[in-house]
Formats: sequence, structure tokens, C-alpha cells
Amino acid sequence: MDKQIRNLAIIAHVDHGKTTLIDVLLRQSGMFRDNEQVAERMMDSNALEKERGITILSKCTSLEWNNYHLNIVDTPGHADFGGEVERILGMVNGVVLLVDASEGPMPQTKFVLTKALEQGLKPVVVINKVDKPDARAGEVLDEIFDLFVALRASDDQLDFPVVYASSKEGWAVHNLGDERKDLTPLCEVIVKHIKAPDVDVTKPFSMLVTTLDYDNFVGRTLTGLVTSGTVKTNDSVRVLKPEGGVRAEGKVSKLFAFRGIQRVPIDKAKAGDIIMIAGLPDATVADTICSLEVNTPLTSVPVDPPTIAMTFSVNDSPLAGLEGEKLTSRMIRERLFHESEINVSICVKEADNKDAFEVSGRGELQLGILIETMRREGFELSISRPRVVLIKDDHGKPLEPIEELQVDVDEPYVGNVIEKLGLRKGEMLDMQNIDGNKVRIKFLIPARGLIGYRNEFLTDTRGTGIMNKSFHGYAPFKGDIGGRHNGVLTSNAQGDAVAYALWNIEERGVLFVHPGDALYQGMIIGENAKPQDLEVNALKGKKLTNVRASGKDDAIRLTPPRRFSLEQALSYIDDDELVEVTPKNIRLRKVYLDPNDRRRAKK
Repeated sequence: MDKQIRNLAIIAHVDHGKTTLIDVLLRQSGMFRDNEQVAERMMDSNALEKERGITILSKCTSLEWNNYHLNIVDTPGHADFGGEVERILGMVNGVVLLVDASEGPMPQTKFVLTKALEQGLKPVVVINKVDKPDARAGEVLDEIFDLFVALRASDDQLDFPVVYASSKEGWAVHNLGDERKDLTPLCEVIVKHIKAPDVDVTKPFSMLVTTLDYDNFVGRTLTGLVTSGTVKTNDSVRVLKPEGGVRAEGKVSKLFAFRGIQRVPIDKAKAGDIIMIAGLPDATVADTICSLEVNTPLTSVPVDPPTIAMTFSVNDSPLAGLEGEKLTSRMIRERLFHESEINVSICVKEADNKDAFEVSGRGELQLGILIETMRREGFELSISRPRVVLIKDDHGKPLEPIEELQVDVDEPYVGNVIEKLGLRKGEMLDMQNIDGNKVRIKFLIPARGLIGYRNEFLTDTRGTGIMNKSFHGYAPFKGDIGGRHNGVLTSNAQGDAVAYALWNIEERGVLFVHPGDALYQGMIIGENAKPQDLEVNALKGKKLTNVRASGKDDAIRLTPPRRFSLEQALSYIDDDELVEVTPKNIRLRKVYLDPNDRRRAKK
């Protein structure tokens, strides 16, 4: 008997347990030997995913259960990587919506569910982490139903099945009182309620490219769902552009299927399979790969436009080239355009200055991940302050992206948070008390109002606040928003920072550098306590004499300097400043290093 196929995606807000659930499903389905060593969160294979504990790239896996073949796609839970979610929903016939039994539906839950409902997919709802002490499964189920109604789900979609689970403990049940053994109840619901792929094996082969990757051995690899026909290794195929017309013709050099976390070579695939094809160097995301007799491309889902942009330019500081080996605009250009091919939610275009590129995406985190990846690959870059991407309405007036923001804060900090977000043009929609003396507040706020706010929010809430956002839409430009209030301390010379000089400068504000750090003219070494910028000499040593001092003035004690992560640095800088990114360092600097050039630019 032929195995029956079910193609599904697991969608959820960040940290609600998607990747852990897939781990346990793979283990319980017997995809690994009893003595096989398998890492936790095995689907998060990227180094940055492991470090940050988040899913960045969607990934395919599969498992066998009772003669059913389940193709499962793990999707990111963070709003900045929404483009990954939108693409893969075209490959699946149903989704498993995972919701934390304590937190309930969150902003990204709403975002991913909206995309699934728009494509007519019927979700299976899993209320996860019901073993937590603060779990409130009944209330969360009501909140999920209300969210379905608010998103105008169809009657069929509103009749969703519910499973209660603990992905960490490895069990699922139909009712909370049932025996808690394994994830069999979840698999039963999946095969019952998610339809088999609606495909036709008799028609000519066609497949929509959903994701793109590179392999050192086989070159460019293209992943997608085979919507009709069959394909074999060495078959001649053509690549159709999304708008129509032939992009290229070629041969399928390799075919791969997903088995557990492995990519397995296969000789043949048929309609309904999710596969990976190699041998077509010109094909890209949203293209249709098909038999030579097919002339009509498959329809691809349009991806929401980017909302945040930055300028990536060549590092022209005096310290350029000391750490990285990829320095030229040609290398940066090739890498950025390669990224825009793989990641459809990132747009790249050349700036007026030929050594710079305008890179736009969904948020600071998404672009920060790209910059971090590039610096680990040996690139040196200068990055501008993030700015929002405006669009024009029918009358030519500017519209700006608006985010739906949800914050959970302790009661003592509510007033401060509301005041700060009000100054950033935030409009409060709702406020309610939740467990543990916390208050949940929802706002609509311009995307530019959130640039640089996360660090301030964590400071104002003593690190206890939780902030989540998702794209809401566009609205008329809401006017100016105040920026950073303090000026900066800039070095007036090049050399290594001296402890004695920093000790004298420290009374002017907060330092960003250690003694011995390499400095250059125009580099930002601290924050001024006053609004204006100030040039300082951090290289000046103590004058030595042969007269012995009576006091113990030789032991200099400096306050530890403030160190920035990449995202913190990008949100801190002003319009006339840059972040210098190298494989080993993150430095802040002025766009114009010479003070005379800065004065001329201001005029």
C-alpha cells in the first residue's frame, strides 16, 4: 500500500515550543537509532539560531507514522522573519498552530494565523506547555477562538480541533484528564483533519520554488512542492518566471527528499512530495520548474513589502582591513544580491554612492542577523542608522508603516512605558491585568518610533518587560519623533586609549572604550552628559616628574565602559553616525571623521 502524504507547517509566536515539538515527534517516530546522539532543538542548525535560541530559517523535515508520510516545515516565530512563513505556506495543506497555555495568543500568533487563514488552510490548534504552573488552558482556548473570529475565519476554519500538549515532556492528549503517554493523539488529529495534497500525477511535471539554498557539492538547490506529474534525475526541464516567459532550460542533476533531519538523494519524485532539486543555476524563488511542454507558471503568494532600510557601505575608517579580508564594494555587492535571491523579504539596490547599497527588510533584527552573518564571513562594513521605508498614497502623500505593539510590564513601570511610547506617537488600544501583577498593553505605533526603543524599554522595566510587535499596515505620516537627547564624545586623534586620559574624560559622560583600545579621529568613544557633541583627547598620558607624589594617585579606577551589541549599536547611532562592523569589533563613528568636514556638512 502506498504511503499517504500530509504536508503541514508548524506556526506559532516566538518561544512557544515549535522546534522542541518537532524534536520530540522525530524521536518518537523512530527516525533515530536508540544509541544515536542527537542535539536538542536539532532543527535550529544555524550557528546564530543556536546562540539566540530562535528559528531564523524555515526548514523541512519528514517522519513516518502508521503508513502516513508527514512532511513538516518548521517556521520562524519572530515578526522580522515573516517572509519565511509566507513562502512556505504555499507548500502545505494545513498548519499546526501552537499557543502557549500561559501567554495565550501573541502578536506573532495573529500574524502567522492571518497568513494561514488567507490561504484557506485549516489549522489544528495545539495548546502547549499545559504542564506549567501558571497554565490557563481554558481561557487561552477562548482567546484563540476570539482571535479566529476577529480574523474572519470561515465556518470550516472555526471548527478547529484542539489538542493539549507538553512538547518538553513529549505528550499530547485530546482532553486534559486523559492519560499522558506520547504524541500519538496529535498525529491522529493531523492525519484526520489535514487533507492530502490536491495534486494530479497524470499531468506534466511542475513545481513552484519556495526556498533557495547553496551546497558546496551540487551548487544551487531549490525546494518546493511537486504540484503535478513526476520528475526523475536527468530529466530536461524549463524554468518559468513568475510573470511568464522562460528564464532558462536545463537538466535535473540531483533530487533530494527530507528524511528526519537528513537530506536523502532520490531518483524520482511525484506530485505531493516536497523535494529539493539541483542543477538549475538560474532558477530562483517564485519561479516554476516544469516539463518542457508547460508554458504557464504557477501562482506565487506576494510577500509583504519591507519596512526598515539601512545603508551598507565600504568600511573607510583608518582601521579598515586589519581584521577582515572581504572589503571591496564588489564583494559586498555580490553577497547582498545573493542574500536578496535567497531571502525574498530583503531588497537590495545600489545607492547614489557606488560604494554603498540600500538594504531593506522587515525589521532591525532581520537586518542585524544579516550583518552578523556577514561579519562572521570576514566582511568589514559601515552601516547607517535604520530608517523606515515610506510609500505614497493615491494623492502622493507619504504613508508610513505602523506596528501593532504588545508589552507585558510590572505594574510599577506602566506609567513610564505609556509616557515613553506616547512621545513616540504610540496610540494605546487596550490595557488589562494578567497574572503575577503584570499589565498587558497594546499600542499602534509608527515603526520608526520603535527604532532604538528596546534598550530603553528594558532599562525602564528593570529587564522584566516583554515586548512583541507585528506589522499592522500603513497610515499617514504622524510627524517628527524626537531622537537621542545626549551628544557623543569623539576622539580627536588616532592611537591607543590611555587610562589616565579616560579617567579625566569620564566626568564628561559615559565611556564606550577600554584603555588600550585602538582609536581614530572621529570615532565615538562615549556619550556626553550634555546635548552637544564634544571632541576629546583620549591619548594624553600623565606628565611624569622625578618628584614623588605624597598621595596614592597612581592607581586609576575607571567605571566599566558600556559595550554595545550589534542591534544596540544600530539603534543608538544618529543620522550623522555609522556603525563600523568588523569580524572582531563593533565601533561607533561619525560619517565625516574630520571635524571641519562635519561642520561643513551641517551648514
